[in-house]
Amino acid sequence: SELFGHESGAFTGAQAKRIGRIEHADGGTLFLDEVESLPLAQQVKLLRVLQEKTLERLGSNKSIQVDLRVISAAKPDLLDEVKAGRFREDLVYRLNVATLHIPPLRERREDIPLLFEHFAHDAAQRHGREAPPLAPSELARLLGHDWPGNVRELINAAERHALGLSSPPPAERFAGQALAQQMEAFEAQCLHNALLQCQGNIAAVMDVLQLPRRTLNEKMQRHGLARGDYLPGGEE
Repeated sequence: SELFGHESGAFTGAQAKRIGRIEHADGGTLFLDEVESLPLAQQVKLLRVLQEKTLERLGSNKSIQVDLRVISAAKPDLLDEVKAGRFREDLVYRLNVATLHIPPLRERREDIPLLFEHFAHDAAQRHGREAPPLAPSELARLLGHDWPGNVRELINAAERHALGLSSPPPAERFAGQALAQQMEAFEAQCLHNALLQCQGNIAAVMDVLQLPRRTLNEKMQRHGLARGDYLPGGEE
């Protein structure tokens, strides 16, 4: 339904027709991130779109013409996924017109300062504040970290920095700490991530973390986290 759309009544809860991502991108470009996670049944439908330039919405037999460019991204080698039976070989060759390999951050450390500055500036603008300057010691930690979470991990680190919550990468932060201290630090990080994700909406944070309001308030107070620091544009 997300990719191909659906007709009204196609399934329980489908009260109105919905245009999918592919149809919406007609005449333009569709970006499919982590395309390796697409189920095999959906891969067949995507292959038809690429070959015949047509699609059918869920709950309809009518073919709809589409003309679009598809750009996809994948973490693993898709040919390895083919060998494992998780991806269609014919779809790989349909997608693989031109390939751009982007090395992980640990293989291009010279890009880290520029990317970090960009993400921190972007986060600071969203939160209506200025990002603090990056100390040489913090830059050294960034360059020395292996970034197993790659760019997404760097984005989170930049957002923490923009909010004045900078901290060393996890492996360094927990080194030499007792289990209780590590658990406290992990809890604080979970709260911080949920507040960022929900932009300071306490009801949404309660739902994400499955915590009652009183418990959430106590934990935020203990870790020095304030709702106002996460509101978009500095709202109160």
